[in-house]
Amino acid sequence: MTNSAPTPRAITDNETWASIRPALSVLIPFYRDDPSDLIEALSEEAPALAGSVELIVLDDGSGDDELAERVRNRIRASQLPARFIRLKKNEGRSRGRNRLTSSARGGSYLFLDSDMLPDSGSFLRTWADLVARQDPAVAFGGFSLLQAPQDAAFAVHRAMSQRSECIPYQQRALQPEKYVYTSNLLVRRDVFVAEAFDSEFSGWGWEDVEWAMRVARRFRVIHLDNPATHLGLESADRLAGKYEQSVANFARVVDRHPDFVSQYPSYRVARLLKKAPGVRQWRPWFKRVALNENLPVPARAFSLRLYRAALYAEAV
Repeated sequence: MTNSAPTPRAITDNETWASIRPALSVLIPFYRDDPSDLIEALSEEAPALAGSVELIVLDDGSGDDELAERVRNRIRASQLPARFIRLKKNEGRSRGRNRLTSSARGGSYLFLDSDMLPDSGSFLRTWADLVARQDPAVAFGGFSLLQAPQDAAFAVHRAMSQRSECIPYQQRALQPEKYVYTSNLLVRRDVFVAEAFDSEFSGWGWEDVEWAMRVARRFRVIHLDNPATHLGLESADRLAGKYEQSVANFARVVDRHPDFVSQYPSYRVARLLKKAPGVRQWRPWFKRVALNENLPVPARAFSLRLYRAALYAEAV
């Protein structure tokens, strides 16, 4: 796999890095978010892991010296063998994750988003035991909102996430490629060599699902109950902005995997809206309803889903 990305500004290894040969590499990219709490929570499990897990954190061109120094200090203090990579320029979600694997020494990779926090004190131990016992090609542990903020500003995102993403593992397993996110994703090394993330995806959304669709055609994707909390809830306005960024990525997925995407409600609703007269004129009203804090949260969440579908109607 080639990578034409810029040279790292700096690489920092802690004292135990060189002496350990782990089975599992935990890979955390971040861009301006602070992963310090996640690093600390993972490091607390180190005594029970006996060197079987390493931690690699990538600053994807945040340009924040104070944040970088804070993360560097956490890496140095971690009881896990740990490495910190700081890039000069932002590479994007796919390239950043691909770069992380070039430093990984484990036979399996655990991708975690920087705004996650384990729901269990045995989170890494569960993953390490699964690798030792089954060595699965791909596994997703799920995520929750157990520790997420309860602010009213995030109520719409919370409602949408609980409905469509915080799904029991038995239900996720019915459509294994659909419920795969890099927030809490285990990938065996040979699988990733065969199918890396597509660096042509830009902006926000769908690159992890598209990757899972490719992988599911060749390898078994399993689901288990080992969740982490998604702390990074967004306001309805910011979430709408992310949906606006994701249209081109959604179009790419539709073009490549119509058999999978045609089963998704977001696709079916987008197809219906595409046939409706005046959908472009309605679209701003869906957004206005979603952003109206005087309306009930379920109505706002429903309207934001319609807004997303109306955006995606341009791509189906």
